[in-house]
Amino acid sequence: MTRGSARPIESIQWQPAERLGKLPMDAQLRPWLTGNELLTQRLRTACGERFALRLVDQWTGILSASHKSVLRSEDNAGLFRDVEMCCGESVWVFGQTIVPDLTLCAHPWLAELGDSALGETLSGLSGVERSSYEYAWLPTDAAVTMRALRDAEVKPKGLWARRARIALRNAPLLTQELFLPAMGRV
Repeated sequence: MTRGSARPIESIQWQPAERLGKLPMDAQLRPWLTGNELLTQRLRTACGERFALRLVDQWTGILSASHKSVLRSEDNAGLFRDVEMCCGESVWVFGQTIVPDLTLCAHPWLAELGDSALGETLSGLSGVERSSYEYAWLPTDAAVTMRALRDAEVKPKGLWARRARIALRNAPLLTQELFLPAMGRV
C-alpha cells in the first residue's frame, strides 16, 4: 500500500461549520458529519454488536506544511494511524490520526492504541480540548482518500470528511474522519 501523496493536502479547502449548510450533500450524511458527540458511540448505537473498529496501518511519516499549520507544530515528522469503523462488513468511516513527534514523546501510549478508539480513550482523560470541526470534500486522488477507498470496488468521485485539532495537555494531534458511501446504510 502506498503512503506517498497523490494530490497535495495543501490543495484541499477545509471549511468551517458555518459554510457546511450551504454545500450540497446527501441528507442522510449531514447529521453524521455535524454531530458533536463521540462518533464511535454513535456508530455503536447504530450498529449494535455489528460495530467494529480495526487498525489498518500505523507508520512514521513526514508532516506536510498543511499538517504543521493546523497542528501549530514545528515538528517535521509524526505518527500516522489509520483505522476503519465498520458496521458489519461495511466500512462506514475511515479515520486518520496524526501525532507530531513531540506529542508522541510526551504521550507514548498513543502509539499503542491498536484497535482501541482514540475518542473514547481521550474522553476518559483530563486536559483534553478539541477545536471546532472543519469540513471538506476530498477528491479521490487525495492521498488520504485513496487510502480510505483502497479496497472499494466502486469508487465515488470523493468523500466528505471532517477534521479537528486536539490538544492533550497542550500537546497537539489531528484527527480526520472520512465518511464512506455505505455510511448509515445497514
